[in-house]
Amino acid sequence: MNPKTKLTLSSKEVSEKFSSKMTDLTLRSKEQEAAAWAQQLNMPYINLTGLAIAQDALELIPEKSARQLSLVPFLLNENEVRLGTTNPSTPGQVDYIKQLQATHPAHYVVYVISVHSLTAVLKLYEKLPKIREVTSGVSVSEADIKRYQTLATDFKAVNELLNKASLTDMVTVIIAGGLTMAASDIHVEAEEKDIIVRYRIDGTLYTIAQMNLEIWPKLISRLKLLAKIKINISSTPQDGRFTIYLPEDKIDVRVSTIPTSFGESVVMRLLRSSATGLKFDDLGIRGQAYVDLKREITRPNGMIITTGPTGSGKTTTLYAILNQLNNSATKIITLEDPVEYKLKGVNQSQIDAGKGYDFARGLKAILRQDPDVVMVGEIRDFATADTAINAALTGHLVISTIHTNSAAGAIPRFLAMGVKPFLLTPALNCIMAQRLVRRICENCKIEANLDNATLTKVKKVLDEIAKNYLPKNFNINNLKFYKGQGCTKCNNLGFKGRVGVYEILTLNEEIEKLLLAGQISEYDIQNIATKHGMILMVQDGLLKALDGITSVEEVFSVVE
Repeated sequence: MNPKTKLTLSSKEVSEKFSSKMTDLTLRSKEQEAAAWAQQLNMPYINLTGLAIAQDALELIPEKSARQLSLVPFLLNENEVRLGTTNPSTPGQVDYIKQLQATHPAHYVVYVISVHSLTAVLKLYEKLPKIREVTSGVSVSEADIKRYQTLATDFKAVNELLNKASLTDMVTVIIAGGLTMAASDIHVEAEEKDIIVRYRIDGTLYTIAQMNLEIWPKLISRLKLLAKIKINISSTPQDGRFTIYLPEDKIDVRVSTIPTSFGESVVMRLLRSSATGLKFDDLGIRGQAYVDLKREITRPNGMIITTGPTGSGKTTTLYAILNQLNNSATKIITLEDPVEYKLKGVNQSQIDAGKGYDFARGLKAILRQDPDVVMVGEIRDFATADTAINAALTGHLVISTIHTNSAAGAIPRFLAMGVKPFLLTPALNCIMAQRLVRRICENCKIEANLDNATLTKVKKVLDEIAKNYLPKNFNINNLKFYKGQGCTKCNNLGFKGRVGVYEILTLNEEIEKLLLAGQISEYDIQNIATKHGMILMVQDGLLKALDGITSVEEVFSVVE
């Protein structure tokens, strides 16, 4: 080409170049405005245009929430989360970030970004793989549940309904019957010759129905579809869940399957949201134990420990305590495995051992969230115990559970974990052991006659507390106890509902001296505590039996 030849641009090319230059200037101006505003707000600024953002970071906040809150994630790692926003005062944004901190504990930093940066990140959501929702045609509707609840009134009725129901309705009948009879768990098990359906009602398992084994493959597939777990896997355990919405309650159903010799065993745990509303005063704690516990939970720091086997009502007690403490001025964070019930106003974080988020690590993380009250689902090891004790000593009220048979047994258990006595002594507020006993059905309650051996045993237990806890005119030789004879309202069981029996141990000077000296046993602790007025669980149970709340046989079968 001749160097003297002049190159000319068309009017279209000139217009495009001018437009491109103006766009660059505009974008630069917008970024400068965002940077200046960040400086005014004393917040960091970043330009996200062209920044590579990992998929797992984007998945931290769903696209819908990101658009509504003008909030996008752009960095996520083990220790830090970085978020960008065009407006830090967007309604609901602060609360949403607090929820993220509870479920994904880490150090959070919020940056000011421009609208252009926000738009660029929102476009990245389009590239995320879309998970198509599979419509299986399997559901449990409110209408179906209500219809079968009116029919599934007792064991016999459920059995008859199952024998007549189509495969489509079988699952609904099983669940409706469980809800009607206030079952906590529903067991569906493949046996050698048939299928067994059992309900756990007030802690006891009852066989409800037996069905033809031929329908098992279709029945188990239906249950798995409902719980959104893999149908084609039967050789390994699986977990799933689904929710049933009723007018007066919401039922979360947690489903567990395990392989067995003749197929699989399915257990459905029915978690009622109404159970979270239990009040502290409704737990059944009475007398000096009630006064002691109420005093200890109002202290600003220290540890409150509940003990007992699985199914003894520990979680319900912890939630009742949290309900008592829950107010707008108190920051409460829980660490649970799993989160069974949702509590309004409480930040609940779920353990994920597969990702290294265990109790010890989670507790350290939530203590950086400036809590007033911390609930740890269970103390299992030294690391968790040590962190919990240090939290109790540094201005936090820590509520947790530990597996021992009695209140006195918790202290040796802590020592066995390696906890130092001089740290444990000032940290412990109180230890509470508990069990659940069945309530006598009020509709069919009658007076019970005890045999001589049982009566002698009862008198011996009550005689130990007669001076301090029974009326002055109480006659140990004129005892009246009750039982339920069975009626339609209690499915002929004689019991309806449960109540707790408790022992509340608070440390005194005598126990502390022995503990610091390192010369103490569970037997010593219990003797000292009872000498100072602690009521044992068996004694609390018999006092409730005297009041006609439960039966003597029930007390002795649960705690001795």
